[in-house]
Amino acid sequence: METLIHLDQELLLYLNSFTSPLFDNFFWVVTSKSIWFPMYFMILYVIFRQQGLKGIVTLLALLLMLVLSDQISTNIFKEGFERFRPSHEPALSGLVDLINGKKGGKYGFVSSHATNSFGLAIFSLLLFRKRWYSIFIIFWALLNSYSRIYMGLHYPGDILGGMILGSLIGWFVFWLYKKISRRFVITYAARDYSFQLSSVSPVIFTGILTIIIVFISSVLLLELM
Repeated sequence: METLIHLDQELLLYLNSFTSPLFDNFFWVVTSKSIWFPMYFMILYVIFRQQGLKGIVTLLALLLMLVLSDQISTNIFKEGFERFRPSHEPALSGLVDLINGKKGGKYGFVSSHATNSFGLAIFSLLLFRKRWYSIFIIFWALLNSYSRIYMGLHYPGDILGGMILGSLIGWFVFWLYKKISRRFVITYAARDYSFQLSSVSPVIFTGILTIIIVFISSVLLLELM
C-alpha cells in the first residue's frame, strides 16, 4: 500500500508539473461547475423535448444519480478513508502547483468531481445511445476530472476511484430507471432508440462551444495580463 501511495504521489507531481499561465486560466474555469450549466440545461431540454411530461421521471433519476454520487463520494469515501488531498499533505508542502492558491477541502479520496462527471456521462450515454454523444461526454468527463489533477487538488488515484465509482452509480441508476420507466410507459433509447443524433446534437454543440469559449477567453485574458 505504501508503494502505491508513493507512486500516486510521484505521478501527481509529474502531471502537475506541466502547467502554464494559459492552462492555469483554462482549467480554473473548466473545473467550475457553473460553467457547464448551459450544457446541463441542453441535456434536460433534449429529454423533455423527447419525453414530454414523462421526462420528469428521467429528471428524478438524474437527480438521484447526482445525490448518490455526491453523498457517497463525500460522506462514505472522503470521510471514511480520510486521505489528505495533495494540497493538504504535509509531505508535499511547496511541491504542488496550486492555481490561485486554491486548496479545497481536507480529504480527497475519491474525487467528487470525477464521480459526478462519470455518473452523468454513463447515465446519459446509456440513455441517448449515440456514438458521437458517447465520445463527447466521455471526453468531457475526462477533461473535467483531469482539471482536478492540474489544479493540484487530487491524486490520480482519487480521480481513478471517482471514475469507477461514478460509472457504477451511473449504470446502477440507469438500470433502476429502466425498471421504473416501464411502469410509466416511457420510451427510452435502450428500448426503441427514440433519441436521434439530431436530437442530442445540441448537447454536443453546447459542450464543445463552451470549451472553445473558455479556451479563447483564457488566451485573451493572458494577453491582457
